[in-house]
Amino acid sequence: MHKPEIKSVVSPKKKLRNILIVLIILSLYTFSSIQTSSFLTQFNAEFFQNVGRMIGKMWPPRIGFASAVWPKLAETIHMAVIGTTIACIFCLPLSVLAANNINQNKYLYSTTKFLLNVLRTIPELLLAVIFVSLVGIGVFPGILALTFFSLGILAKLLSETIESIDMSQVEAMRASGGNTIQVIRFAVLPQILPQFTSFSLYVFEINIRASVVLGFVGAGGIGLLLNQQIAFFNYKNAMALTLIIYVVVVSIDYISNKIREALL
Repeated sequence: MHKPEIKSVVSPKKKLRNILIVLIILSLYTFSSIQTSSFLTQFNAEFFQNVGRMIGKMWPPRIGFASAVWPKLAETIHMAVIGTTIACIFCLPLSVLAANNINQNKYLYSTTKFLLNVLRTIPELLLAVIFVSLVGIGVFPGILALTFFSLGILAKLLSETIESIDMSQVEAMRASGGNTIQVIRFAVLPQILPQFTSFSLYVFEINIRASVVLGFVGAGGIGLLLNQQIAFFNYKNAMALTLIIYVVVVSIDYISNKIREALL
């Protein structure tokens, strides 16, 4: 008795296409590795010896240093809260202007989209460097950097959400004589509120992590303290800081995820 022949569900044309894609990716990887002299072989015995020496310098962490961390940690959280809140306020009108199903003015729509694209292309670290040079070292340039960075992300996510809403409610409001503000208030906002809250929490999580990195360029927070400890070779203090940051970020992520699950 012959076994039934199993035919491939992938056509020869698709197989060839997939093989070509893999070959292109491997070629690009090989070319980039050669150009940058970066190969997986660099993870050799010397590399792991250096890792072992570094861990030896950082372990055990100096837990007593934690008492000096809390003010800077609170500063970091405050930066994330303020930056996210301001971005949430300003992203609402911008996201409406960037939604082509609500904003019928093509020039205003294109201009808003262009500005949001510009905001998203500038990394938060570069924004922090710019604002530090403008207003000096401290928390304020960090807040400004997080605000502009968050605004680009939130407005993009929210505008795409608005473009996918049920337009029958919007059309009903317009047909009953509602003006633009009333349409947004009663037909648009109720549909996007759960997603808006979820996006805001997601951006807050990002800002907690980003605010740590911004401290390395003088934008305040616990990152500034971490940078100082590393600069003075206080590796045990730096390890204590790293562990505290890890616990705080994981805790905030867990709480935020639970809230988003409840909303969606």
